[in-house]
Amino acid sequence: MAMVKEPLLFARLPLNARRVLFGLVLFAICFLFAFPVLWLILTSLRPESGVYYVHRGTEITLGNFAEVLKDDRVVEAFANSALIATLATVFSLLVTVSSGYMLSRFQGPAARTWFGTIYVFRCVPYISWVLPLYFVAQSWGLYDTYIGLLLPHIAVHICFFSWLMKGFFDGIDPSMEYAALIDGCTRWGAFIRVALPSAIPAIAALGVLCWLFTWNEFLFALILTGNRVPVITVVMAQFVTEMGMRWNLMAATAVMALLPAFVLALFGQKYVIRGLRL
Repeated sequence: MAMVKEPLLFARLPLNARRVLFGLVLFAICFLFAFPVLWLILTSLRPESGVYYVHRGTEITLGNFAEVLKDDRVVEAFANSALIATLATVFSLLVTVSSGYMLSRFQGPAARTWFGTIYVFRCVPYISWVLPLYFVAQSWGLYDTYIGLLLPHIAVHICFFSWLMKGFFDGIDPSMEYAALIDGCTRWGAFIRVALPSAIPAIAALGVLCWLFTWNEFLFALILTGNRVPVITVVMAQFVTEMGMRWNLMAATAVMALLPAFVLALFGQKYVIRGLRL
């Protein structure tokens, strides 16, 4: 006699109870992600004397932001982070788009060699690159320079996002490119005029991801920079002193660092969603 499986407890609940339970679970997940950000914002608005009692009282101040912006090093760090993130995104996309197209459309020795190269580098955790990169940057005179910080980010982006671009181009029908080749276009012309416009949503999605990754990256910035090229993820650590941690100033700096990433993600989310659907 065949055994009948007992229905799940969730399935046996009434429809309204299931909806309430689903809503509670969804609220708990959202609260879990939102609570640290809300606590960070509240801490940034509290005076230093009230940081450890942030859940009490109603005293709110914007003085933390004003004090942070008076520090020239923090302002310079914001500018450096924005510049490095933008340049890393532009140069990464220039290589990644053509790399993904080559991996998608060509099957020759060059494409296989390039695929094997980025596959090997992608399999290695990028944290293991830090010490060799430090010695290379020191020996080549690139330590604490824009170039010395840009190159590792570009390398990481190329190794990871070339795979994504290959997947995007694999999803684009190559018949229009073949028609362009028959009409007299070169392979480069078919790429520029046919394939590239079709991949604009994917390129925009990768651009957003590249910029956010570089803006939020800490390890390379910590190891490969010093005093000449401060970046915001490292400068936030300057609020840890021998007298303790200045949580209010650190929180204010973190909130200001969140704003560019939030704005970019807010306006770029539709491109990310469209790009990931290709």
